[in-house]
Amino acid sequence: MTESAIAFERLLEIMDKLRENCPWDKKQTLESLRYLTIEEMYELSEAIMDNDLDEVRKELGDLMLHIVFYAKIGKEKGVFDMSDVLNGICDKLIIRHPHIFGDVKVNSAEDVKNNWEKIKLKEGRKSVLEGVPKALPAMVKAHRIQEKVKGVGFDWEEPHQVWDKVLEEIKELKDEVSNKASKELIENEFGDVLFAMINYARFLDINPEDALEKTNRKFIKRFKYLENKALEKGRDLHDMTLAEMDVFWEESKLQE
Repeated sequence: MTESAIAFERLLEIMDKLRENCPWDKKQTLESLRYLTIEEMYELSEAIMDNDLDEVRKELGDLMLHIVFYAKIGKEKGVFDMSDVLNGICDKLIIRHPHIFGDVKVNSAEDVKNNWEKIKLKEGRKSVLEGVPKALPAMVKAHRIQEKVKGVGFDWEEPHQVWDKVLEEIKELKDEVSNKASKELIENEFGDVLFAMINYARFLDINPEDALEKTNRKFIKRFKYLENKALEKGRDLHDMTLAEMDVFWEESKLQE
């Protein structure tokens, strides 16, 4: 056995002992683990954004524990076990990579993605959008929807066309605001602007979720600088004018 296989077998054995002897582990269900798994995913995401590779390793371990835990519960229910999980993903990868395990020819990563979507439709899915989880955050969901439909050819041809769409949606939003339209209409147009911007990000090869998170972090860093400077001066933010706070805000940019 390889070192990795030995380590994986060790984790499975530990899981068996925990499930049998630990009061907390014994009471867990698929449902009780769900929210904990979501939390672990966000912690992994944060480690990746921080480029903290040691933390990424740790979070991957936590996530692997959850996968093993789900498989253990599945085995107890008599519906699947870890071998079923692993063989299932192995079979899927082989079927969806005919350019590796078959005689299909591809010229780019785009060809691979397009073939992937076509194969999934042949597997019985009625819509290419069936693979987009309903519970995804809205921005991530919009990005995945756009990627999915692109896989079957429903997409803009040039980036400037997408940018023109962004400008069109912004104008429609401004018109509704100027006309004092209902909140519902303005909300609809605002959503269209966001959807168009996410689409444009895709054409720029930018992940909109990552871009926004980096801006969030940048804002937090600058605002904390502002708070610290105000504290050093013995000032309370509530008593400062916007112009006074802006001095520290501009200083924070220079620190970067």
